[in-house]
Amino acid sequence: MAVALVAGLILGAVGVGAAWALRGDDGSTAGGAAGDARHACDALEGFDESEVLTRGAKGEVAVNRLAAAVALSTAAAAGDGEFKPLSEALRRVRDQHARFADFSEPEVQKDLKAARSLCADL
Repeated sequence: MAVALVAGLILGAVGVGAAWALRGDDGSTAGGAAGDARHACDALEGFDESEVLTRGAKGEVAVNRLAAAVALSTAAAAGDGEFKPLSEALRRVRDQHARFADFSEPEVQKDLKAARSLCADL
């Protein structure tokens, strides 16, 4: 199950990258890094960790929203170091979830809460 989750996260990130490449967005527009950070937070807001292990569409939606939040926050941090804490928190959530395969683990919850708090401050 954990391997499938990691594969889903990677495929989601690749999909976001492909969409950016096809659109020709290099992050240099006025919305750039800040826009990416806002979109990462939008994806995180729609993310329901209780549905990650659910089979079917609900599970796929949850996995891909987390992947999108990670990818967008990484782009935001690359464009502006101000967004590095958000990117790092979301990357830790992804990595810890792959390790524990359970969002109820305290370490995962700590970083998920930190990412949501950073989003609330944007």
